[in-house]
Parts: sequence; C-alpha cells; structure tokens
Amino acid sequence: MIDLEDPRFVERLRARDERAFNELVRSSERRVYGLVFRMIGRRDESEDLTQEVFVQVFKAIDQFRGDSKLSTWIFRIAVNLTKNRAKYNARRHAGAQDDVSELEGHAAFAEARGVTASDVARPDDVFAGHEVEGVVQRCIASLEPDFREVLVLRDVEDLSYEEIAEITGLPDGTVKSRIFRARGQLKACVERCLGEKIG
Repeated sequence: MIDLEDPRFVERLRARDERAFNELVRSSERRVYGLVFRMIGRRDESEDLTQEVFVQVFKAIDQFRGDSKLSTWIFRIAVNLTKNRAKYNARRHAGAQDDVSELEGHAAFAEARGVTASDVARPDDVFAGHEVEGVVQRCIASLEPDFREVLVLRDVEDLSYEEIAEITGLPDGTVKSRIFRARGQLKACVERCLGEKIG
C-alpha cells in the first residue's frame, strides 16, 4: 500500500512517473468513485467522472502545493467536478437516480459495507439489512446537494471538519451546521420510509 502523503511519492507524481499515477489510481479509485456516486447517484456518470478526476489530477499535479493532504486535494477536485456535472444535468433535466441495487453490485460499495452473510445469523436479517441500506442510500440521494456533499464527506468518508472545510471552501461553522442539518433531514427521511422512529 502506498503512502499518498509521502513527499517522495508526490515528487514522483510531479515528475509524471507513470507507475506512480497507476499506484495512485489503484489506491484511490474506489473511494473517489464512492464519493462521486453518492453525490451524483448515477453509475455511468460516476465512472466517467472518476476517470475525469484522475485526468485532472494528472494535469494539475504541479499546482498541488502540499498545504493539505494529497487525498484531500483529490477529493476537492472530485467534489468540484461532480458539482459542475450536477449543475449541467439539472439544466438538461437529466437527474434520474440509479437504482440502489446498482450501487450494491459495485465492488467498492460491497467492500465498504464490510458485512457478509456470515456476519448475520439469519438470511432474513441480511435481507432486512439490505432494505435499510437501500432506504438510507435513497434518502442520502434525496438531500439537497450542499447537505449531501458534507454528509457524505463526514459520515461516509469519515473526513474531519477541517478537511471538509478545505475541500468545500466553507468556514468550519458552516460545515458543522450543514452536517447537523443534513443528519436531521436524513433521519427524518429514513423514519418516514421505514415508518418507525430511530433512536
């Protein structure tokens, strides 16, 4: 496993070392795809955008100053490209979300869940878990883009408030406020869909 934050690795990227870029893509592709998919909700576009993120990284690596972590910088590129695509789609009225089963079929999502049939005592528990997952994914997709963005970065990608502020360009207080509101909206949506109160 490569260390993205190793200055020598960054120098290899700046020197246009093809092996370094291949290592970067291999180590980061799943997380970037997961972030983009959760923000845009379309598998085909998420795959295209993920490739575009790495093309932009390749083109702009000389602009990476090292003020933030390389992974944070890559996420900033992913978020900006995804926002631009979402605006373009909104103008074209092409916003149909993929069925959540598409995401469940993607290896990155299955691996990220970390739950297998052997982890659960009964098959109907597995089905119930998938059903709840599907509801949560649909509810995340239904959030306003500004709220969905910070929620995914914090609760799915597990980034710090400071990293989210760097990625989005928002003040810390705004990040915290949006996450709080996004969690409330998500909870309300899941409760509506499941017909029961959550904790």
